[in-house]
Amino acid sequence: MDAAQEARRLSELYDEVLGEGPASAMPRPLVAESWQRSLAASVDPELDAPPVVVSADLLETLRENHPLRAVLPVLRETLTTIADEASHIMIVTDAQGLILWREGAADVRRQADRIALSEGAVWAEDAIGTNGMGTALAADQPVQIHSAEHLVRRIHAWTCAAAPVHDPDTGKLIGAVDVSGPLRTVHPAMMALVTAAAQLAEGQLRVRMAAADEQLRARNMRHLTALGDAPGALLTPTGRVLAVQPLAWLPDRLDISGGAERIELGDGREAVVEQLDEGYLLRIPGAVRGHRRSLRLKLLGSGQPIAVVGGREIALTLRRAEVLALLLLHPSGLTAEQLMLQLYGDEGNPTTVRAEMHRLRNLLGVGILDTKPYRIIADVSGDVTDVQAAVRRGELPKALDLYAGPLLGRSDAPALRAERDELDATLRSAVLDSGDTDLVWRFAQTTTGAEDLEVFEALERALPSTDHRRPAVTARLDRLAR
Repeated sequence: MDAAQEARRLSELYDEVLGEGPASAMPRPLVAESWQRSLAASVDPELDAPPVVVSADLLETLRENHPLRAVLPVLRETLTTIADEASHIMIVTDAQGLILWREGAADVRRQADRIALSEGAVWAEDAIGTNGMGTALAADQPVQIHSAEHLVRRIHAWTCAAAPVHDPDTGKLIGAVDVSGPLRTVHPAMMALVTAAAQLAEGQLRVRMAAADEQLRARNMRHLTALGDAPGALLTPTGRVLAVQPLAWLPDRLDISGGAERIELGDGREAVVEQLDEGYLLRIPGAVRGHRRSLRLKLLGSGQPIAVVGGREIALTLRRAEVLALLLLHPSGLTAEQLMLQLYGDEGNPTTVRAEMHRLRNLLGVGILDTKPYRIIADVSGDVTDVQAAVRRGELPKALDLYAGPLLGRSDAPALRAERDELDATLRSAVLDSGDTDLVWRFAQTTTGAEDLEVFEALERALPSTDHRRPAVTARLDRLAR
């Protein structure tokens, strides 16, 4: 139905739900939940007074210090021209629903002034009920509110779409972008437009954060290097870890709120936090230098993958074994994005990788894994790398002693499938090229060689008719041929 029909339907539904009689239907869940929050905050649906408006001096101070000020040019370029042409206005709020900036068509601005949809007014849900920007902030998701979906009746002549914006540093909500206009201006692309604008704003903030991080790192790295080989870290003013040096595991962020000079790292260690001109320096007093823990990985064959940490065996899930296998095979380390591509291909998500690494660090304990990039910092060895090394040295009997079967045979991770195929092919080729019948026989007893027709054909040619192994070879050849 068109905008006018939809407005009439919503108005009838509004009167039913908020009236005294029974209602034949309910608003969509997003709106119903917003109405409940608004009514619980004592917002009167018949409210006629304008929302709270702050003073011009306070508004200018809030604008000056707000992080969205830096991305206003991007928002203007993305939204204002479109809003002006389509008889809308663009609005940017802070996290409390205070309108910081408003731009767009002059005639729509004049109409908006009549309901105080203007700079300095507070449009939070608990102040003026369900509305685009207030509900986007309360629900922390993009929303479109049309006509009588607004709780306060005097706003029913408006339609609006809004999306929240988050600080890429802390993840906290910092504001919302909104496009509003009279009912006749409703358009199905409004929500997609404001969502894209919010994402673009967050992307620009992320770029600015990365540049600030690099400047902070460059100007303050001397404080970290001055610790020598003692463990330490460089932190941003919000506690994000920017750089570490020989330090076991640290989370991506530490809680340095309250100005504490000492903090617990969550694994029994206590660290000293020293404030710098920019950010903080973290160090661990009395840390033992030069001691490294040991890690042994058993990843070959059909059995349970195992990590042995300081003599303690830890059973690994397939996903954790995959992560450790990749880090074992890439000793210089991998970023979350690189790990994601090697584990999942283009369908992955770095957030999933970071969560798995967090669980792995907790499972294995301190001194095993490091971040930035993710890498193994313990004295590490593994059956897969031992087989590779033995084949390179031409020590095929040792390689076959160590080869318990394919590398994580149940894994579908793209990079590990390639590593598995390469290891099997390299060992097979070396054994067949050796001309040593006993080695070929030993390879034929592995799960990889047991199904290899060429391996058994080589044995049939090489084994004398009197060899006790020949009947088994003949029987296997018949089965494989069938």
